Amino acid sequence: MNISNYFNRDNDKVSFTRVQASSFAKGVAGDFNPIHDEDAKRFCVPGDLLFSVFLSEYGISQEMHIDFAGMVGDTTQLIFPQEIPDSYSLSGENEKNYMDVVRSGEQTRDAKFIAALAEKYVQFSGQTFPHILVPLMQKENAMINPARPLVIYKNMEIHLERLSGENIELKLTQSLLQRNGKKGEVRLEFMILSDDAEIGHGAKNLLLSGLRDYDQAQLDEIINSYDQWKSNYLPV
Repeated sequence: MNISNYFNRDNDKVSFTRVQASSFAKGVAGDFNPIHDEDAKRFCVPGDLLFSVFLSEYGISQEMHIDFAGMVGDTTQLIFPQEIPDSYSLSGENEKNYMDVVRSGEQTRDAKFIAALAEKYVQFSGQTFPHILVPLMQKENAMINPARPLVIYKNMEIHLERLSGENIELKLTQSLLQRNGKKGEVRLEFMILSDDAEIGHGAKNLLLSGLRDYDQAQLDEIINSYDQWKSNYLPV
C-alpha cells in the first residue's frame, strides 16, 4: 500500500478527494459501505484512512489509543503540523476535532513496517461486516436496523511489544457485543503477528444503534445489499 496515493498535502494541510477515499475503502480495506462511495450524499472518509495517514506522518508508538470524533468529508482541510505531542487532537481549518490520539513508549518511523502494519490493520478492520459482525449479532440475538444500518467507528488501540517485523498478520482473538436496549457496543480484539509470532495486540470498538431482535430474513437483505455494492465495484 502506497498511502501517498490516498491523500493530498499542502504544507500543513491534508485533504482527501472522494476518489481517493473511496478507492482506499474498497481497494485496500475491502470496505464496501456506501457511505464511502464517490457519489454518496453523506460521504465520509474512512477512519482507517485517517489512522494510516497519521502513522505515515508521525510514526507508530508501542502504545496507541485513537478516538474518532467526527466525520471527515471531501472538503475538510485537516491540520498536520510538523511535530505533535504524545496527546494530540487532530482538527481541521474549521477548528472542529476529528480524531484524538494518545501514544506512549518507544516509537519508530520505519516506513516499511508502518505500511505493512497499517495495511493489515485496515484489511482486518474492513472485514468487520459481514464476516465478524453477523455471527456476533446472531449469537447475541440482536441486529442493526435494516432500513438504516448505522455502525459508528468509536475507537481503536494498539499495544506493541516490539516495533519491527516481517510478514505482518492480524488475527481475531475475541469478539463481544454488549446490548443496552436499542444501542450496543462491539469490541473486536486481535493479536498482531510477525512470521506467526505474536508481537502485539489491539482492539477496535464500534457503536451500534437502532438494535432489534435478530431476524435472519431481514439480515439477509442487508447482506445481499452489501454483496451487491461489492459486485458493482469488483470486476467480474
